[in-house]
This record gives sequence, structure tokens and C-alpha cells, in this order.
Amino acid sequence: MRVRTTSVAAGLAAALALAAAGCGSSDGEPATTDSPDAATGGTLVIWADDKRSAALAPFAEKFGADNGVTVEVQAISKDQQTTFVTASQQGSGPDVMVGAHDWIGNLVQNGAIEPVQLTADQTAGFAEVAIQAVTFNGQVYGVPYAMENVALIRNTALAPDAPATIEELVATGQQLKADGKVSEILCLQVGQNGDAYHLYPLYTSAGGSLFGTTAEGDYDPAQLGVGTPESIAAFEKIATLGEKGKGALKRSITPENSIATFTSGKCAFLVSGPWAITDAKGANIAYDISPVPGFAGGAPAQPFVGVQTFYVAAKGTNKALAQEFVANYTTQTDLAVALYEAEPRPPALTAALEQVAGADPDLAKFQQAGQGGAVLPAIPEMAAIWDPFGKAEAAIVGGADVASTMTAAGQTIAEQIK
Repeated sequence: MRVRTTSVAAGLAAALALAAAGCGSSDGEPATTDSPDAATGGTLVIWADDKRSAALAPFAEKFGADNGVTVEVQAISKDQQTTFVTASQQGSGPDVMVGAHDWIGNLVQNGAIEPVQLTADQTAGFAEVAIQAVTFNGQVYGVPYAMENVALIRNTALAPDAPATIEELVATGQQLKADGKVSEILCLQVGQNGDAYHLYPLYTSAGGSLFGTTAEGDYDPAQLGVGTPESIAAFEKIATLGEKGKGALKRSITPENSIATFTSGKCAFLVSGPWAITDAKGANIAYDISPVPGFAGGAPAQPFVGVQTFYVAAKGTNKALAQEFVANYTTQTDLAVALYEAEPRPPALTAALEQVAGADPDLAKFQQAGQGGAVLPAIPEMAAIWDPFGKAEAAIVGGADVASTMTAAGQTIAEQIK
């Protein structure tokens, strides 16, 4: 038995390079010729991002020892979904992929993953929203291990009280800025290309939607919500927070600097997820967590609820071993706790959540902030939303005309999902 933790170069070019090499490893060694058990199909290849691959390594080693197989844990630093789909199509992908649940529609459409066979008892051990997130066309396509949503993280030394509305937050931030205590009103990442994920709570509070729903409650791509009068009205409200309005939303607040601006004390309010807490603790920031506030008189601000997932690759060379690992090993409490410790996001496995919650009150606060949230759409058409919506957001935050910008975004999206 052998475990190797290697690195898979990110992006489409890397996947094509893997295909050309005809192997599942990126460290120059053939993945199926350098060990006796590999030749008989006893190699399990797992792809995950950097943090999760490190956390998985000792558990992969134990699984390998228990089953007498070779396990390779390979890290992909970025572009995981694109790399996985392309490598899968070229026959050079892994047996197990770790990634976000909203990939499911695209992965199923591309024939990249298979349903996971879970018992009723196993399914009942997970949070209901987590199972809902990994269910597509009536089938469970992955094992969820962590849940996530954004919340409002507040520097309590600067802002002792949680704001009830976004208007109250902005007023507090403006006063702190006028007093020279902060340089930014709100750290909600926008950047030059926008960020639909982080903006979504404000968009929904203002009356916007991405898709309508069917009678069964599933997202319906035929009911596109972007470019409608409701989405235009929502962005009219959002524009009042932009660079030509209150200055709370700015393109200069980016994915790269939003958390750092908060942890350096330059901003009292941060909209982010559990992944930001490690940095806040490291900076010795006194903080609290509460739901993202919506607009006064508006609907509740709904964050997206996302789930991190283990997938069985449809074109892996060892699907039976992959099913065993995903269905019967990743459902264990100790593995879920280890993944939580590698990056503190609320475990999807109820027993694991109960085990860690007592020592981490932040988990309950993030869960409270996610109550009533919307499961991040996993339909393939969601892929057409991100770029046009984000760019429209950035343009409007910068002062562009709302009606024409949102109408154009809706047309672009509609063309892509025909």
C-alpha cells in the first residue's frame, strides 16, 4: 500500500497535458505502472484542493492499508471543475473528485460523475439541506461533507451592535469613516468582474431572483430572473450603495483584499463565510457573526447555501473502489471532523457537527445566518449566470445605467441557456 500526495497543475492546459501523458499523476511517474497493485486495478486516485488533499492524506493511507490498495491524493490549486471535466473526457481523470455541489448539473451533463449508493440510514445522518443539495434528477450524486454560507462578520470593537438593515450598516460605516476609524464602509467583494455569490443576499432582499421554481420547488431555467423588471428594480437599490451612491460597494474591494482589509481594522463589516474566521482569529480581531442584513422594508436577505462534496468519477479506472471509499468511508465521523479541522466549515454529517459545535460557537452563528438561505442552484444553466451577472454587478457598482446593463445581461444569459 502506498499513498502519494502530489500536485495537479491547474487549468485546462494541465488537464490536456495529463491526457497526452496518458496518466493520472502530475509528478512525472506513470500512475499505473510503478506498483504491483496498480497493474491489477488496485489504485485509487483522489483529486482535491490544496487544503483538503492534506487533510485527506492520513485517511487515504488508512483506507489503502485496510483494503490493500494504492491511494494517490493529488492537489488541484484552481480551475478544479474545468480540469476534472476535461481530464475525464480524455480518460485521464481521477476516481474520486472533491468539489462544490453546484457542479453537479454540469458534471452529469458531461457524463463525469455517477450516483452514489447510500443507505437510508446513511442519508438520514446528514443535514437535510446537504442531501437536498447533492440530489439531482431524483438521484444522490455525491456525499456532502461540509456546508457553507456567507454571513456578516463584524469587528465588535468598531461596531458593537449588529445592524438590523443594510441602511443601518451603511450609516454606521459612514460615521466610522468620517471619524477616521476605518477607510471602508463595507467589505463585500466585487472586483472588476463582480461576484454574484457574495451579492446574492442583497439582491434577494431587493426582490431579485436568478430562476423561478417548478411546482415541486426545483429551479426552473425556463423562468430566468435576470433582466426582468424585478431584477432591474433590485439593482436600482443596489446601485444606491455603489461608487456613485453611498460608496459601500466598490470594485476596489476584491476577492484578494476583502478579508485582509477587515482583519487589518480598515473596515468594520465583512460579508464572507467560515473560511474568513481563521484570518480573523489570527489577527486577534474581536468579532461577532450575524445574518447579512437586508434592505429596510425589503425581503429577508437570502444567502446561498453551498455544500462541499465527494464525487465518484464516471470514467475512473476503479469505480467499485471509489464507491466504497465515497459511500462507506467519507461518511465516517472522524473524517468529517478532520476536514472541518483543516478548514472550519460546518460539517454536513450531523454527528460530526455535534462533536465540534461545542468548542466552536461560530458554527451555530453561521448556521443561523444561513437559515432560510437558498440552495445554490446545481442545474447546468447556472454556469451561464456567473460571468454576465457578475460583470453587470461590477458595472452598476461603478455607475453604469441599471436598466440597459441588466437587460443586456439577461439577454446574454438567455442566449447561453437556450
